[in-house]
Amino acid sequence: MYLQHFGLRELPFSLTPNTQFFLNMASYHKAYNMLMVSLANAEGFIKIVGEVGTGKTMLCRKVLNTLEEDKESYVTAYIPNPVLSPKGLFLAFAEELNIEIDQDVGHHRLLKAITEMLVEYSAQGKQVVLFIDEAHAMPEQTLEALRLLTNIETEQIKLFQVVLFAQPELDVLLSQPSLRQLRQRITFSFEIEALDREGVERYVVHRLATAGYNGPFLFSKRALDFLFRTSDGIPRVINILCHKALMVAFGKGERTVQIDHIKNAAEDTEGISFPSSNYMPAMIAVGGLLIGAAVVFYLSRLYL
Repeated sequence: MYLQHFGLRELPFSLTPNTQFFLNMASYHKAYNMLMVSLANAEGFIKIVGEVGTGKTMLCRKVLNTLEEDKESYVTAYIPNPVLSPKGLFLAFAEELNIEIDQDVGHHRLLKAITEMLVEYSAQGKQVVLFIDEAHAMPEQTLEALRLLTNIETEQIKLFQVVLFAQPELDVLLSQPSLRQLRQRITFSFEIEALDREGVERYVVHRLATAGYNGPFLFSKRALDFLFRTSDGIPRVINILCHKALMVAFGKGERTVQIDHIKNAAEDTEGISFPSSNYMPAMIAVGGLLIGAAVVFYLSRLYL
């Protein structure tokens, strides 16, 4: 759409968690290091919590990719949708471990197959790490079943580790007395924070550069100020607003993103509240109309 106009190789603000765009900033750097050290020490449960859109899945994929590069030391399992029954969780874990087993297998045989595979990996000197994304969505019974599953261990070591990525609702869930044993198993936890103003600028510059941009700075200072206040430093919201702002700038034939482009993008995005009391809707057209006009402008260029 606007790639050629701005000299980009690919879309810089896609919502797909592409680890090529991972930015090793303070909060993510601390979380990443904590995860790697904890996994190296074979800790039990590790918990990473962050608000919606703060980059938990990106961090999860980054750690997964790092461990998968060391196939001699680690075996990884990844469950992105843990809204499962206890047996469903065990079957998903078994599938990730490449265990061939019937879906209607009994609980005892299923647990035995998982145990045998974990023991085999341990004998090979490999650590098994189970990553569960969106862990706040897990039913309480499934969380408790996961705790019981981690009882599989030898006299010397645990046979696998669990890393939970979740929204803060997981902490509320874990505060229930019925899950106190699982709560005590969590040896390390970390909360991912939103980006500050400097972080937002670094984030935007990094994603543009990674996407192939090498010209003068594409976003004005005022545009970035407004982007920070409007997005609250949430990476997913930043991506949405920047993508739409680039569409608006392209539609107008302009080479830099100004504050009005960000305002247009925010006007077109549900759930965005304008932080500035001096924002005047009359000063800008409705965001949806402008972005629609950008698309029409783009299509007209194709057929010229």
